[in-house]
Amino acid sequence: MDIPALQRAIAEQRLDGWLLYDFHGQNPTALGVLGLAGHMLTRRFAYLVPARGEPRLLVHAIEVGSFPAHVPGRRASYASWQSFHAGLERMLADLPGRRLAMEYFPMAGIPYLSRVDAGTLELVRSLGVEVVSSGELVQQFLCRFDDRQVESHARACRAIDEAKDEAFARVGEEHRRGREPAEHEIQDLLMARFAERGLVTDHPPIVAVNGHAADPHYVPSRERPTSIRRGDLLLIDLWAREPRADDPYADITWMAFCGDRPTPRMEEVFRVVAGARDAGFGLVVEAFREGRRLEGWQVDRVVRDHVVARGFGDRFVHRTGHSIGFASAHGDGANMDDLETHDTRPLLERTAFSIEPGVYLPDEGIGVRLEIDVVLHPGGPRIYSRLQEELVRIA
Repeated sequence: MDIPALQRAIAEQRLDGWLLYDFHGQNPTALGVLGLAGHMLTRRFAYLVPARGEPRLLVHAIEVGSFPAHVPGRRASYASWQSFHAGLERMLADLPGRRLAMEYFPMAGIPYLSRVDAGTLELVRSLGVEVVSSGELVQQFLCRFDDRQVESHARACRAIDEAKDEAFARVGEEHRRGREPAEHEIQDLLMARFAERGLVTDHPPIVAVNGHAADPHYVPSRERPTSIRRGDLLLIDLWAREPRADDPYADITWMAFCGDRPTPRMEEVFRVVAGARDAGFGLVVEAFREGRRLEGWQVDRVVRDHVVARGFGDRFVHRTGHSIGFASAHGDGANMDDLETHDTRPLLERTAFSIEPGVYLPDEGIGVRLEIDVVLHPGGPRIYSRLQEELVRIA
């Protein structure tokens, strides 16, 4: 943790400090900033990084000795709830101002940043403190990729791209043998390829045909297996990363048709979704060239407007994309979202996010989603996986 850099950022945002609070792991942001993931901490702690001066820690008496030594700053302990309140008051008493960042967002507008419970916010505010969202600090210090992480992401993109190609090829091989593989069998193949390439994931890939592809979070079932047949529309959504804890995920979705001639309706929906994806990426490229601020909701709006204009607005039922993370594919940075939330966070250099529009027609047995990851590299936005331009034909 680079305390001087963090303090400069706090001062630039005209804050008096960043107050990191956690109880029982409810605030993974605080654990991430302080490098505490995996440590056994069972009581409340508060850690103040002031805009100037030495950081301060308030920790329970039974965890003074076990609290990791790598966390810098002056330490104080408490045991009773009264001493916790008093310790917190002393921690904040000599701040020159009373404006602190915490993991909170007004009216829970961005749930991914709302990690401090309402009672703790009431307690802090009762001490005369104005609490503001730590969202931009989180992006700056927890979501950016260094050069090594960009390279790791690029390798993971290539690896899952190849695994997806092999999965499509396997379906074709099975059909030529006169056999119809089940969705979960192709899922198993992908997991095996992840293991061979040294990749890890927090959940197996989505392999879904026809109406199942119209369920954005469909999970294949071994107990009720579904075969992949000739003439089926097939979606594969897969995400994985290299094994270091700070390696970023790669997350892509591709579509295939099991045969030579998709129906006109399948082709129509695919074109709409591909055009929406390209409109979103085009906006990102344009904003970079012009050097202007771009917020997550704006990308979603351009993508969604493309889908709405073609008559499928009510069938695009999720946000356009999410921040790319490390602990899971969904990170803590800006999401491409003006539907589920109104995400006003700017897209920062060296962060990454997905663009993944989808059109879902369960009544027609059609679901199409296409997903790319965009890295805001200093040289310009980059995509490290291949871009799907046509439905894959599994002949």
